[in-house]
Amino acid sequence: MSSIPIWVFAVILLILFSGYMALRAFLAEKKLDKQFIESEGKIYMERIQEERMKRREE
Repeated sequence: MSSIPIWVFAVILLILFSGYMALRAFLAEKKLDKQFIESEGKIYMERIQEERMKRREE
């Protein structure tokens, strides 16, 4: 145990921390993408309904 330098443990911990932060960022970006897609879909559906209303009035 004493033959392994402490900086090796520090590097391993930093690699694990970096992986955790990358995963966290990936999940946050996925959530933002989902919210954006849902809002754009809602806008699209509203446009379709408006177009249907216009066609019914004519």
